[in-house]
Amino acid sequence: MVSRVVTGAHYGLRDWLTQRITAALMAIYSSALGGYLLLQPGLNYDIWTGLFSGQPMRTLTLLFLLCVFYHTWIGVRDIVMDYIKPAGLRLSIHVLVILVSLLYAIWAVQILWGM
Repeated sequence: MVSRVVTGAHYGLRDWLTQRITAALMAIYSSALGGYLLLQPGLNYDIWTGLFSGQPMRTLTLLFLLCVFYHTWIGVRDIVMDYIKPAGLRLSIHVLVILVSLLYAIWAVQILWGM
């Protein structure tokens, strides 16, 4: 009998599903925003700021951006794990992607609620 030892974190199905859900949420948000903007007769600063002045739009935009960041993290992590073999370089890239995503998330909150 062959004894099979499985190692690793077993992210597979969970991360696959997470990427599909985040992609669907991003597609819905992008389609809704694109549809709204296409229906505007003249897009100007007042319409743009009016759109983002309400809490629901700010919240949905932040949710969209968090989906982008998490979707990106899963994709970059999988690519780095597959193609970058030195552990130190792999760790450095992971930390860099996490820090950049975190900084972008903080910046997004400042932009959305800093008016």
